[in-house]
Amino acid sequence: FRQCGRGDFLNRRPDAEDVASAQEGLKEAREVMLTGRYDLIILDEINIATYYHLLSVEDLLDFMTARPDHVELVLTGRKADPRIMEAADLVTEMREIKHYYRRGVDARVGIEK
Repeated sequence: FRQCGRGDFLNRRPDAEDVASAQEGLKEAREVMLTGRYDLIILDEINIATYYHLLSVEDLLDFMTARPDHVELVLTGRKADPRIMEAADLVTEMREIKHYYRRGVDARVGIEK
């Protein structure tokens, strides 16, 4: 488990530090994926990272293409680019019915943050 980025919600235009952190995170994920030690790699909120231009869609597509056959990739996040959805083997859309955040429960360490 590795969290990348500055640890805050990006509700502004990303700066160079944000972009560098995201790119370093994707680079590390690729290195880990290519070791062959793991059967499952989850890139949580990676789609929103491409939406906010922290990473390019092309970089993510390249990551997907480098996936060894035995590795399952799970890419989460809203606003997935159509090219990512086209390249994926499975696309699922979730929608909120009920969420404890609406009752004032903040993000929990180890779950949402």
